[in-house]
Amino acid sequence: MIYLQLFLSFLQVGMFSVGGGYAAMPLIQSQVVEQHGWLTMQEFTDLITIAEMTPGPIAVNSATFVGLRIAQVPGAIIATLGCITPALFFVSLLSYIYRKYKDISLLQSVLACLRPVIVALIFGAGLSILSMVVFGESAKTLANADWIGIGSFASAFFVLRKLKWNPILTMCLCGVAGLGLHILLGI
Repeated sequence: MIYLQLFLSFLQVGMFSVGGGYAAMPLIQSQVVEQHGWLTMQEFTDLITIAEMTPGPIAVNSATFVGLRIAQVPGAIIATLGCITPALFFVSLLSYIYRKYKDISLLQSVLACLRPVIVALIFGAGLSILSMVVFGESAKTLANADWIGIGSFASAFFVLRKLKWNPILTMCLCGVAGLGLHILLGI
């Protein structure tokens, strides 16, 4: 019974932890501390420390640690499998769909349009971290500016792409436009 509980608990963590390991921590806490009582809050904070220090995804490290603590090595294997099963399923499904339809021009157009948006998301996250490092705790949150910047970046990219501009130049111009918008609006 404990193996099934471990598997189902970390299956939920793997399925609903959109946003990375840090976003999964409240869900892991809910499952491990509050719902099942497998760890105390102090043990959970130790879990976070260990999961951050060891290489690999935080959610998977947490699953392995909790499984090992609750049901030794078989528990660690079961909990880890529960955590990675949703990702294995979705990645396999997306891989199948991509391989089957990769030659369709519509899919290639969608993927080509998504690339600059991903670059903008990564740039926005980097800009948030950089502003926190440079300006410390007094830095404004860039959550609203990120969405405005991403929207302006994506719309400008589509317009400039229709004009057959160089993609690198297009990204640079869109980045400058997003920064200008950020400064003008003071967000």
